[in-house]
Amino acid sequence: MKAKNVNLLFAFVAILLSFFSYFCISKMNQTSNQLINCRNHVSEFKKNMLRLKNESQNLVQVLNQMKYEIAQIANASGDFLERKVSRLSESEIRPNGFEGLKFFLPHLRAVERIYPDVATSRGKVGVSFALGITTVDRRNHTYLKQTLTSVLSRMTPEEEKDSVVIISVADTGDYLNYVVDMVKTKFKRQVQSGSLEVISIPTFFYPSGLLGKKTMEDSKSWQMKQALDFCVLMLYARPKATYYLQLEDDIIARKTYFTKMKDFVNSLTSENWFYIEFSVLGFIGKLFHSKDLLDFVHFFLMFYKVKPIDMLLDDIFLVKMCHWGEHIRSCMQRRKEVRVQYRPSLFQHVGIHSSFPGRKQHLKGRRRAAESLAAVEQEARTREHPQHPPELPLAHAQLAVAAGRLPPGSVWGDAGD
Repeated sequence: MKAKNVNLLFAFVAILLSFFSYFCISKMNQTSNQLINCRNHVSEFKKNMLRLKNESQNLVQVLNQMKYEIAQIANASGDFLERKVSRLSESEIRPNGFEGLKFFLPHLRAVERIYPDVATSRGKVGVSFALGITTVDRRNHTYLKQTLTSVLSRMTPEEEKDSVVIISVADTGDYLNYVVDMVKTKFKRQVQSGSLEVISIPTFFYPSGLLGKKTMEDSKSWQMKQALDFCVLMLYARPKATYYLQLEDDIIARKTYFTKMKDFVNSLTSENWFYIEFSVLGFIGKLFHSKDLLDFVHFFLMFYKVKPIDMLLDDIFLVKMCHWGEHIRSCMQRRKEVRVQYRPSLFQHVGIHSSFPGRKQHLKGRRRAAESLAAVEQEARTREHPQHPPELPLAHAQLAVAAGRLPPGSVWGDAGD
C-alpha cells in the first residue's frame, strides 16, 4: 500500500513537471515572437525614418528652387510693379485733393485722372515725417546727389523707418531717367525699403503758357511753375505722414538735423502752430501739419500768379490770423506764437546756380521776405480807421476778398469781377 502511494506521488510530480515545462516552453516561444515583432517594428521604423529623411531633403530642394524662382520673378517684375502703381486704375479712389485742382486750374477739367507719375515707390504711409524735394535740370550744376546724401545719411535707422523722402522731378526729357538711375544706384537700400520715392509731374498739370522755352526765360513764368510744382508735391505727400517738411534740391542738412527737428516738435506744448521754420531762407525747411496742406495749396493756387510761393506764406498768415480792425502789432505778436522759429537753421543753402537758367544766387542765411514785411507796414498805416475799408494794394485787396472780408466783385481783377 505504501509503495502504491509513492508511485502515485511520483506520477503526480511528473505530470506537474510536464505542465511546467510546457508552460515555460510556451512562454519562451511568446517572448521570442514578441522580440521578433519588436525587431521587425524597429526595422520598419528605421526604414520610415530613412524614407522621411529622403523626402525632407527633396522637400528642401523643392523649397529652395521655389525661393529662387520667386526671387527671379520678383526681380524681373520689379519695374512692372513700379509702373503699375504709377497710374490709378478705373476702380481705385483718387487721392483727396487732386480733383480740387480743377477749380483753380480750368485746363485740368478735361483730364480724366489727375495724379503725378510715380517712377519708384513702395507705397509707404503712416510715418511721422514726409520730406519733399522738388528738382529740375540745372544742366551741369546739379546738387541733388549731395542734398540726398546729407538728408538720408544723417538719419538714424529708426528715423529712416519713420519717414519718407519724396523727390518730385518737375522737368521733362532725360532728367527724370538720370534721377531714377542715380537713386537706384546711390541709394538702393532706401529705395528698396520705401524710404525714398521719385515722382514726376506730367506736363498736363501746367497751363499751356507755362510750358516751353518761355518759362525758362521769363522769371515770372518760372515762379508760377515753381508754385505749381510745390502744390503737386504737397498733395502727393499729404496722406503719407503726420508732418510735411519742404526742402529744395540744393541744400545741405546739418548733422543730427532729424533728431533735433523731431525733438523740437515733440517739445512744443501746443499743436496750434501755423508752421515751423527750420531755415530762415525762402521756402526751405518749413514744416507743416499734413492735415493743413490742403488749405495752403488752395491759397497758393489762388495767388500763384501774383507772388512767389515763399512770399505767399506771409500773406496767408495775414488772411487767416489777423482780424479785421485788429492793430497790426497785436497780430504780429500772435505771429510769434503760431509761426515758430527754430534756431540755428538746420539746413544750409549751397546752390549758386539757380534752377532759373542764367541766374546765380549767393543767399546763405538772409531771409527773402523784405517785400512782405514792407507790405505789412503799409497795411498797418492804412488801418488807422478800420471802420472804413482801406485802400489796399491790389494783391492785398484780393486777399481780403478771398478771406470774405470784402464782398466779391468789389475789387477790380478779383474772381467776382
